[in-house]
Parts: sequence; C-alpha cells; structure tokens
Amino acid sequence: MKLCIVTHKVKKGDGQGRVNYEVAQEAIRRGHHLTLIASEVTAELEQNSQVNWIKIPVQSYPTEFIRNYIFAQKSANWLHQHRSEFDLVKVNGAITPAAADVNAVHFVHSSWLRSPAHISRLRRDFYGFYQWIYTALNARWEKQAFQKARVIVAVSQKVAEELVNIGVPRSCIRVIVNGVDTQEFTPGTSDRQKLNLPKDVTLALFAGDIRTPRKNLDTVLHALAKVPDLHLAVVGSTEGSPFPELAASLGLSERVHFLGYRRDIAEIMRAADLFVFPSRYEACTLVLLEALASGLPVITATTTGGAELVTPECGIVLSDSDNADALAKALLSLVSDCLLMQQMGKAARLVAQQHSWTTMAQTYIDLFEELIKHEEHSSHPHLSPSSRSITLPCGATGANQIS
Repeated sequence: MKLCIVTHKVKKGDGQGRVNYEVAQEAIRRGHHLTLIASEVTAELEQNSQVNWIKIPVQSYPTEFIRNYIFAQKSANWLHQHRSEFDLVKVNGAITPAAADVNAVHFVHSSWLRSPAHISRLRRDFYGFYQWIYTALNARWEKQAFQKARVIVAVSQKVAEELVNIGVPRSCIRVIVNGVDTQEFTPGTSDRQKLNLPKDVTLALFAGDIRTPRKNLDTVLHALAKVPDLHLAVVGSTEGSPFPELAASLGLSERVHFLGYRRDIAEIMRAADLFVFPSRYEACTLVLLEALASGLPVITATTTGGAELVTPECGIVLSDSDNADALAKALLSLVSDCLLMQQMGKAARLVAQQHSWTTMAQTYIDLFEELIKHEEHSSHPHLSPSSRSITLPCGATGANQIS
C-alpha cells in the first residue's frame, strides 16, 4: 500500500502528532510505503527508507491561523499533482482542502464554537474576536473536508455524536480512540519529596492548559475548598494563568501545588492518588488515558471526550462539569474510602491496557487495508465488519521541501 498522511507534526509529545507517529510506525511494520506531508517529522521516520517526507515549513509565519492556512494551500497544491500516486490519503480535520479517503477528527470546531467556555464568550476584546474568527473559519472548512472523505474517524464517542449533529452520516463514522503508552504510564510510586509534593496526604492530580477556563480548573478549586485535607497537584504552565490567584483567594495556597509545565508527567502520576479532570470541552484527551494507565481513579465529566472509557468500576463521570458541589461529593466519596480507590485504580489499569498505541495503530491500518481491498473489488466500495473492533459502545530518507 502507498499511504499518504497529511498532518502538521509526526512526533511524540504532540497529540495528533503522536497518533500519526504510531500509525506511521505500524504502516512501516506492515511493509507499506509512506509519504508524510508535514512541517515536522521525527528523525527516526525521516531516516527510514520506507518514508518520503514532503516538508512544508511554516515556522516563519507570525500566527497559527496564517501558518495553518499556508500549510493547507501548499499541501493541497502538492496533492493535486501527486494524488494518483497513492492508494489512500489520510488527513486530520480541515488541515487541507484536498480530498481524502480517511479524515481523522481530533476536534470539532463547530461544537467548540457553541460551547459556553469558548474564549470569545469570556473575552470581549480583540483576542476574543480573533479566536471567534479562527474557530468559525475552521468550523466551515472542516465541514467541507468531511464531505470529501470516504470515512470519518472520530477519536471518541463524543466526537462521533458531534459529527452526526453537524450532518455527517453515522454510516460514514468509525470510532478509534487514541492510545496510551502502557509501559511509560504504569502504576507505582514516586518520591514525592523530589517532586516538591507533600508526603502522607491524599493527593489529587489535575493536568492541562491552565491559561484559560476550558479545562475547568476553577470548578476543581471551588470543589477542593469543600474537601478538607485533600491536596491537589496542578501540572500546566502558570504564565498568564488566573488560577494561582484564585487558589489563594479560596484559602487553598497550602493545599494546591502548582508544578508548572512538566515532561515527567508519568512520574507525577505515580505520586498521585486520583486524577480529576472535568474539562468543559475535550475531544479525546491523552491525559485521561494516561491517568487510567497509571492506575488512578478518574473523576471527569460528560463534556470530556473519552469519558465513555471511565466506567463506574474505575471512576466517576459527572453530568455537569460546572457543578462544584457534585464534584466535591465525588472527591469525598473517594478520599474517604481508600479500599475503593485501590479497587478503582486496578480497574482503571485494565481499561487502559485495551487502548495501547499499538492497538490503536493496528486498527487504523486495518481500516486502510479494508478500504483498499473494497476499492479493488468493487466500483462502489463499502465497509464490512472489521476483524478488529473499531466502534466502542456508550493520527524515503530526507525531505523534499515545498517552498
């Protein structure tokens, strides 16, 4: 199979980039030839003889909107000239106006635009207006991109429902949940003292971008004020964040530990007792799966993509992400019962083991191979039931640069 993947980055340490990195590795393992249209590709893929990197440099452009627009136009121009060379093209959302066989959707801008947590509803200034324009244009472009694809992959059941709500036929949608490194994220213990965290206390963990209210740390802090003795570790850059001040105003300075941006998140998770993440909007956050893999009970909300993975055996899913009283009650139910937390942690690990990066990547490549098989045998290809479950109940040496 000659496969083309269009994405900004193909690398670990990036959400969509990690998904496409794992898909690329599985394609290579199966002997397929791979062309990557991207701005950044990890060195091991760039140097692989089965990989041809078409580099589209955009770093010199001033804003994300302009960088994405330039990438979209240049990738489309290249694909228009070379599309016949490939058996299958995979893209992400509105990354390019060129038609694709498979469009993997990691974020639905139409849904985010309607969210009460959208930045334009919170900031009535130029930045808020810019964010509204950025999201609205992406919402329009992604609808056009979805119409051009044969199959739409949703990264969570929540995303699948959002796609149906904007008119994507349910028959065109397959759900493939993002993966997790179950060897890096594993249950265990860490030296809290080395992490500047207190010993001999019950410690909850929150991780995410805390510069805006979208991840919902404000509700977590208000709930924490109602749960005596519980401590909270917060991973995320505090630059420009309003939440250290909020924690202080709530009298939580001694119980909330802002750790800043960290790369040792796996070690920090092994130091925690539970994970709390009731995000106001999320497609399928990797950090939720990482917490499950680390054997942590999880408290999240229905607005968080991937929440369908959190069963009553391994955590609590809130129906209202902004209900601080309900969140406080959920926290109290766990911290007051150590045995329950231990049982939930074991169940969480079992859930995560079903969603390794390898399993996810194999499911993608199975889908690609099935599409090609039907293309070869039918002028009206359709999807037959896959041998691997896709829908759950409830991403040559050197680079050719495009200037």
